[in-house]
Amino acid sequence: MKSESLSHCGYVAIVGRPNVGKSTLLNRILGQKISITTRKPQTTRHQVLGIKTTEDAQVIYVDTPGLHRGSKKAMNRYMNKAAASVINDVDVVVFVVDGLRWLEDDQAVLEKLANTQAPVILALNKLDTLADRELLLPHIQQLSEKMSFRDIIPISANKGENIEVLENLVTELLPASPAFFPEDQVTDKSERFIAAELVREKLMMRLGQEVPYSLTVEIEQFKLEKEVLHINALIWVERDNQKTIVIGKHGEMLKAVGKQARTEMEKMFEKKVFLKLWVKVKDKWADDERALQNLGYTE
Repeated sequence: MKSESLSHCGYVAIVGRPNVGKSTLLNRILGQKISITTRKPQTTRHQVLGIKTTEDAQVIYVDTPGLHRGSKKAMNRYMNKAAASVINDVDVVVFVVDGLRWLEDDQAVLEKLANTQAPVILALNKLDTLADRELLLPHIQQLSEKMSFRDIIPISANKGENIEVLENLVTELLPASPAFFPEDQVTDKSERFIAAELVREKLMMRLGQEVPYSLTVEIEQFKLEKEVLHINALIWVERDNQKTIVIGKHGEMLKAVGKQARTEMEKMFEKKVFLKLWVKVKDKWADDERALQNLGYTE
């Protein structure tokens, strides 16, 4: 088996503040969708492993929730902990920032990286959106003074620009080691987990600013019968008015979300999917440690 003779293998944390394109970067590297993506910040809530095995290396990328200041709710504290806990347990860190922007939350991430022993690569994402690329060089020079980065690489996760350069550098920095996972494994997450995330992604894309952060999705049934996947998904919200919004007038919102999620599940799982969605209220679930654990928010 190829993976038994690999020269490099190790873990790589993809970190950064919310909404800089970490999950888009992981999906681009893997060439398939593993982490959900939306334009809303704090879409990613869990650590997600993306495993890429080539002829001579296995790179295990860890997509993390966006590190952010403040921890008003138990959910926010969980996401910050999930992101910060991985920093000292990896071989390489890829710190993703949004082009020429440097915000307080970027500085907060930098402070978290101060004591890591792993080499840190700074990836300036969204290169495709820059109107004037001549501004890149002075910006890179300014950033290089903030920390002794192993390298600073402008990239476009959306368009694929300089991704190969980033991957080659990451591989060079990994220790010599046999593979940790089978060569055909792409993630540590189950299809059940991915199904829940796809429903949540479609909800986040369709709903306004507040509601997406007050909902989560729990898969109650996931079984294959006669080549058809039967999936029952329960959408938890915090208040009755949120339930009304998620269902929509005459159930139209829920139908649209279900149709979009089912279509993507069928492509991803390569099977016909029968998807049922329900909405229930669980008061202040996002600020309840026990409720979070029951809903799968555990390390």
